[in-house]
Amino acid sequence: MSDEERIISSNPHIDDHQEGSLRPQMLGEFIGQSKLKKNLSVYLEAAKMREESIEHLMFYGPPGLGKTTLANIIAREMNVNIKITSGPAIDRAGDLAAILTNLEQGDVLFIDEIHRLNRNVEEVLYSAMEDFELDIVIGKGPAARSIRLDVARFTLVGATTRIGSLSAPLRDRFGIIERLEFYMAEELQAIIVRAAEILNLVIDDEAALQIAKRSRGTPRIANRLLKRVRDWAQVNHIDIVNKDTIHSILGELGVDDVGLDDMDRLYLDTLIVKFRGGPVGVETLAASISEESATIEDVVEPFLLQCGFIERTPRGRMATHLAYSHLGLSMPNEPVQQTPLFEEQ
Repeated sequence: MSDEERIISSNPHIDDHQEGSLRPQMLGEFIGQSKLKKNLSVYLEAAKMREESIEHLMFYGPPGLGKTTLANIIAREMNVNIKITSGPAIDRAGDLAAILTNLEQGDVLFIDEIHRLNRNVEEVLYSAMEDFELDIVIGKGPAARSIRLDVARFTLVGATTRIGSLSAPLRDRFGIIERLEFYMAEELQAIIVRAAEILNLVIDDEAALQIAKRSRGTPRIANRLLKRVRDWAQVNHIDIVNKDTIHSILGELGVDDVGLDDMDRLYLDTLIVKFRGGPVGVETLAASISEESATIEDVVEPFLLQCGFIERTPRGRMATHLAYSHLGLSMPNEPVQQTPLFEEQ
């Protein structure tokens, strides 16, 4: 199963086209991230008082937590336009020049996955961020010449899931750098109740909380689960989604009470039952469940590590007591001892 097929994936899906309608429009409507929201409100208010553009901002953190939503909110709060693009989409310096020269005074340029910018493009961006000027080379060989173009004072909002992959010169040019944290269940519950009103779905607080607990601390997953619950309720003529109906619906969706899906449970079951809890290498695990090792490492294991269900050790993957407890199994009394390939002489 690919990441795009998993309902609990925090990466965008093709069918997330309604997500935009569920996003808050202003900072006061944004739920969660209280520290970031408080700081951002001060930055925005100060910029308005000075009648200036807000400084360049960088948002980083796991996918699905609201980086794009915050970029749109900044543009609305400042009453300016926003241009949205992504790092991989800007292939050449000329592409960036075309975008920047079309910006008006105070506009917001949002670059998602900014860590994936081409290095040549990145170098052109430096002068644009600092001096609001572009150095462009026209022509090739002896006939090549450099020209300098002025661009309007704009605000660059960058978003990345890998702040460590961002080059130091680019990172240092952002005046504001904020990290988005995973959401508490109560915050996600409030997000779900708000989204349910927009989707014309009647849901009680307990049912919303059950969805929140399965959402891995991520609003994108919460909204996706809510839309799937709405589908089930509509087809089965359920007028009110409550605690009596939500468990059966979520059970049909294959998401358990901590947010694990079939792929997660298959991984844990294979690790515990077939390999007695480990240690076992990732390649062996991947072959046992017919998945690529890269998928296991990048898609399946991060949340299991976050939950404390597995450990990555030099000898391989090992299941923890929390994984045994979650699956209703008892831990073996004696740890598994691996037989060395070569006996010591």
